[in-house]
Amino acid sequence: MTNYFPIHLNLDYKKAVIVGGGHVALQKVASLLPTKAQIVVISPEVTEGLQPFITAQQITWHKKAFEPSDLDDAILIIAATNDTAVNEAVQEAAQHWQLVNRADQQSESDFIMPATVRRGPLVLTVSTSGASPALARKIKAELAEQFDDVYDDYISFLQQARLMITAKFDKGAQRRAALQALLAPSLLEWTRNGEIEQREAYLQQLLMGDTL
Repeated sequence: MTNYFPIHLNLDYKKAVIVGGGHVALQKVASLLPTKAQIVVISPEVTEGLQPFITAQQITWHKKAFEPSDLDDAILIIAATNDTAVNEAVQEAAQHWQLVNRADQQSESDFIMPATVRRGPLVLTVSTSGASPALARKIKAELAEQFDDVYDDYISFLQQARLMITAKFDKGAQRRAALQALLAPSLLEWTRNGEIEQREAYLQQLLMGDTL
Protein backbone atom coordinates (compact mmCIF):
# COMPACT_ATOMS: atom_id res chain seq x y z
CA MET A 1 0.00 0.00 0.00
CA THR A 2 1.23 3.47 -0.88
CA ASN A 3 2.23 5.71 2.01
CA TYR A 4 0.80 9.05 0.91
CA PHE A 5 2.25 12.38 1.96
CA PRO A 6 -0.58 14.66 3.18
CA ILE A 7 -0.50 18.12 1.68
CA HIS A 8 -2.89 21.04 1.09
CA LEU A 9 -2.45 22.61 -2.36
CA ASN A 10 -3.01 26.26 -3.18
CA LEU A 11 -4.99 26.06 -6.43
CA ASP A 12 -5.98 29.73 -6.60
CA TYR A 13 -6.38 30.72 -10.27
CA LYS A 14 -4.64 27.52 -11.42
CA LYS A 15 -6.13 25.25 -14.06
CA ALA A 16 -7.65 21.94 -12.94
CA VAL A 17 -8.93 19.62 -15.68
CA ILE A 18 -11.51 16.90 -15.12
CA VAL A 19 -11.96 14.48 -18.00
CA GLY A 20 -15.41 12.97 -17.71
CA GLY A 21 -18.88 14.31 -17.10
CA GLY A 22 -20.63 11.71 -14.95
CA HIS A 23 -21.32 11.24 -11.25
CA VAL A 24 -17.64 10.80 -10.36
CA ALA A 25 -16.79 14.01 -12.19
CA LEU A 26 -19.54 15.75 -10.24
CA GLN A 27 -17.98 14.58 -6.97
CA LYS A 28 -14.56 15.85 -8.03
CA VAL A 29 -16.00 19.21 -9.11
CA ALA A 30 -17.75 19.55 -5.73
CA SER A 31 -14.43 18.94 -3.98
CA LEU A 32 -12.65 21.59 -6.04
CA LEU A 33 -15.34 24.29 -5.95
CA PRO A 34 -14.35 25.73 -2.53
CA THR A 35 -10.96 26.60 -4.04
CA LYS A 36 -10.41 29.34 -6.61
CA ALA A 37 -9.16 26.86 -9.20
CA GLN A 38 -10.09 27.33 -12.84
CA ILE A 39 -12.08 24.12 -13.24
CA VAL A 40 -12.40 22.75 -16.77
CA VAL A 41 -14.55 19.71 -17.60
CA ILE A 42 -13.85 17.78 -20.80
CA SER A 43 -16.70 15.50 -21.90
CA PRO A 44 -19.11 15.06 -24.82
CA GLU A 45 -21.98 14.97 -22.30
CA VAL A 46 -22.38 15.90 -18.64
CA THR A 47 -24.67 14.75 -15.86
CA GLU A 48 -27.56 16.99 -14.91
CA GLY A 49 -25.91 17.77 -11.58
CA LEU A 50 -23.10 19.66 -13.31
CA GLN A 51 -25.40 21.95 -15.26
CA PRO A 52 -25.97 24.54 -12.48
CA PHE A 53 -22.22 25.02 -12.11
CA ILE A 54 -21.83 25.45 -15.86
CA THR A 55 -24.70 27.94 -16.01
CA ALA A 56 -23.25 29.91 -13.10
CA GLN A 57 -19.85 29.87 -14.84
CA GLN A 58 -18.25 28.23 -11.84
CA ILE A 59 -16.77 25.66 -14.18
CA THR A 60 -15.98 25.62 -17.90
CA TRP A 61 -17.36 22.77 -19.98
CA HIS A 62 -15.73 21.79 -23.26
CA LYS A 63 -18.29 19.61 -25.01
CA LYS A 64 -15.89 17.29 -26.79
CA ALA A 65 -13.89 14.08 -26.63
CA PHE A 66 -10.55 14.21 -24.85
CA GLU A 67 -7.44 15.37 -26.68
CA PRO A 68 -3.92 15.68 -25.18
CA SER A 69 -3.96 19.45 -25.78
CA ASP A 70 -6.83 19.70 -23.24
CA LEU A 71 -4.22 19.29 -20.50
CA ASP A 72 -2.12 22.30 -21.54
CA ASP A 73 -1.20 24.47 -18.52
CA ALA A 74 -3.17 22.29 -16.09
CA ILE A 75 -1.69 21.83 -12.63
CA LEU A 76 -4.17 19.19 -11.55
CA ILE A 77 -5.73 16.51 -13.77
CA ILE A 78 -8.48 14.05 -12.92
CA ALA A 79 -9.39 11.18 -15.24
CA ALA A 80 -12.96 10.41 -14.23
CA THR A 81 -14.53 8.61 -17.19
CA ASN A 82 -15.96 5.08 -17.20
CA ASP A 83 -13.70 4.22 -20.14
CA THR A 84 -10.35 2.71 -19.12
CA ALA A 85 -8.79 3.54 -22.48
CA VAL A 86 -9.66 7.23 -22.14
CA ASN A 87 -8.35 7.36 -18.58
CA GLU A 88 -5.13 5.73 -19.74
CA ALA A 89 -4.84 8.25 -22.57
CA VAL A 90 -5.22 11.10 -20.06
CA GLN A 91 -2.48 9.66 -17.88
CA GLU A 92 -0.14 9.14 -20.84
CA ALA A 93 -0.72 12.67 -22.13
CA ALA A 94 0.13 14.33 -18.81
CA GLN A 95 3.54 15.94 -18.35
CA HIS A 96 5.83 14.86 -15.52
CA TRP A 97 5.12 18.04 -13.56
CA GLN A 98 1.35 17.63 -13.69
CA LEU A 99 -0.47 15.82 -10.88
CA VAL A 100 -2.85 13.13 -12.13
CA ASN A 101 -5.63 11.27 -10.36
CA ARG A 102 -7.28 8.29 -12.00
CA ALA A 103 -10.66 7.57 -10.47
CA ASP A 104 -10.56 4.01 -11.82
CA GLN A 105 -6.99 3.18 -10.82
CA GLN A 106 -5.74 4.59 -7.55
CA SER A 107 -2.40 2.81 -7.82
CA GLU A 108 -1.66 4.77 -11.01
CA SER A 109 -2.49 8.14 -9.42
CA ASP A 110 -0.10 10.82 -8.22
CA PHE A 111 -2.59 11.81 -5.55
CA ILE A 112 -5.90 10.82 -4.01
CA MET A 113 -8.66 13.10 -2.77
CA PRO A 114 -9.48 12.48 0.89
CA ALA A 115 -12.89 12.71 2.51
CA THR A 116 -13.17 16.36 3.54
CA VAL A 117 -15.14 18.43 6.03
CA ARG A 118 -14.95 22.21 5.55
CA ARG A 119 -15.99 24.76 8.12
CA GLY A 120 -14.80 28.08 6.77
CA PRO A 121 -11.00 28.17 7.08
CA LEU A 122 -11.08 24.88 9.02
CA VAL A 123 -10.41 21.87 6.77
CA LEU A 124 -10.55 18.33 8.16
CA THR A 125 -9.46 15.49 5.88
CA VAL A 126 -9.69 11.73 6.31
CA SER A 127 -8.01 9.02 4.29
CA THR A 128 -7.44 5.30 4.73
CA SER A 129 -5.10 5.31 1.69
CA GLY A 130 -7.74 3.35 -0.16
CA ALA A 131 -7.89 0.54 2.40
CA SER A 132 -11.49 1.29 3.37
CA PRO A 133 -13.30 4.19 1.70
CA ALA A 134 -16.40 3.25 3.71
CA LEU A 135 -14.51 3.85 6.96
CA ALA A 136 -13.24 7.19 5.66
CA ARG A 137 -16.85 8.22 4.91
CA LYS A 138 -17.94 7.07 8.39
CA ILE A 139 -15.23 9.09 10.11
CA LYS A 140 -16.06 12.08 7.91
CA ALA A 141 -19.69 11.90 9.03
CA GLU A 142 -18.61 11.76 12.68
CA LEU A 143 -16.32 14.77 12.23
CA ALA A 144 -19.07 16.69 10.43
CA GLU A 145 -21.33 16.13 13.42
CA GLN A 146 -18.68 17.02 15.98
CA PHE A 147 -17.46 20.09 14.10
CA ASP A 148 -20.84 21.44 13.02
CA ASP A 149 -21.70 24.60 11.08
CA VAL A 150 -21.08 26.77 14.14
CA TYR A 151 -17.36 26.26 13.57
CA ASP A 152 -17.56 28.30 10.37
CA ASP A 153 -18.32 31.48 12.34
CA TYR A 154 -16.13 30.42 15.27
CA ILE A 155 -13.01 29.85 13.16
CA SER A 156 -13.59 33.07 11.23
CA PHE A 157 -13.78 34.92 14.56
CA LEU A 158 -10.54 33.28 15.74
CA GLN A 159 -8.86 34.25 12.49
CA GLN A 160 -9.80 37.91 12.85
CA ALA A 161 -9.04 37.94 16.57
CA ARG A 162 -5.57 36.52 15.93
CA LEU A 163 -4.85 39.27 13.40
CA MET A 164 -5.94 41.93 15.89
CA ILE A 165 -3.83 40.46 18.69
CA THR A 166 -0.69 40.10 16.57
CA ALA A 167 -1.13 43.69 15.42
CA LYS A 168 -1.58 44.92 19.00
CA PHE A 169 1.22 43.06 20.77
CA ASP A 170 4.82 42.44 19.82
CA LYS A 171 6.17 38.91 19.84
CA GLY A 172 6.58 37.70 23.37
CA ALA A 173 4.81 36.34 26.43
CA GLN A 174 1.90 38.77 26.30
CA ARG A 175 1.02 37.91 22.70
CA ARG A 176 1.33 34.17 23.42
CA ALA A 177 -0.90 34.48 26.47
CA ALA A 178 -3.56 36.40 24.54
CA LEU A 179 -3.55 33.88 21.68
CA GLN A 180 -3.81 31.02 24.14
CA ALA A 181 -6.73 32.74 25.83
CA LEU A 182 -8.62 32.62 22.52
CA LEU A 183 -8.97 28.86 23.05
CA ALA A 184 -11.20 29.33 26.09
CA PRO A 185 -14.24 26.99 25.72
CA SER A 186 -16.58 29.87 26.50
CA LEU A 187 -15.82 31.49 23.13
CA LEU A 188 -17.20 28.50 21.25
CA GLU A 189 -20.24 28.35 23.51
CA TRP A 190 -20.96 32.05 23.06
CA THR A 191 -20.73 31.55 19.31
CA ARG A 192 -23.06 28.56 19.45
CA ASN A 193 -25.59 30.45 21.58
CA GLY A 194 -25.43 33.62 19.48
CA GLU A 195 -23.97 35.60 22.37
CA ILE A 196 -21.73 37.66 20.10
CA GLU A 197 -21.58 40.68 22.42
CA GLN A 198 -20.00 38.60 25.17
CA ARG A 199 -17.53 37.17 22.68
CA GLU A 200 -16.55 40.64 21.48
CA ALA A 201 -16.27 41.96 25.04
CA TYR A 202 -13.89 39.10 25.88
CA LEU A 203 -11.74 39.96 22.86
CA GLN A 204 -11.62 43.64 23.83
CA GLN A 205 -10.37 42.64 27.28
CA LEU A 206 -7.61 40.61 25.69
CA LEU A 207 -6.63 43.56 23.52
CA MET A 208 -6.43 45.72 26.64
CA GLY A 209 -3.89 43.29 28.04
CA ASP A 210 -6.14 41.22 30.31
CA THR A 211 -5.47 37.49 29.81
CA LEU A 212 -8.45 36.03 31.65
